[in-house]
Amino acid sequence: MGQRLQGIEEFVAAVEAGSFALAAQRLHVTRSAVAKSIARLEARLNTRLFLRTTRSQSLTEEGHGYYERCRRVLAELEAAEAVATWRAAPPRAWCA
Repeated sequence: MGQRLQGIEEFVAAVEAGSFALAAQRLHVTRSAVAKSIARLEARLNTRLFLRTTRSQSLTEEGHGYYERCRRVLAELEAAEAVATWRAAPPRAWCA
């Protein structure tokens, strides 16, 4: 399962940032790390997610659909973590 999630965070960050460089800044990694992660993801999926030129990037049709689903998956993971963290927190005394 772990390998199936690799590259998704970088992919979503690149889509939302509009560039690999800005996504790298937001994720605190290098642009090269983001590009390699997305390249591995595309290879694993056997499809192109981005159309890249030296000056721009845009999503392919497959990339659009994959992004929408990945965004929902990441939102669900965030919600699950929030619930787990909330339930694991020690009870707090009520303040009067």
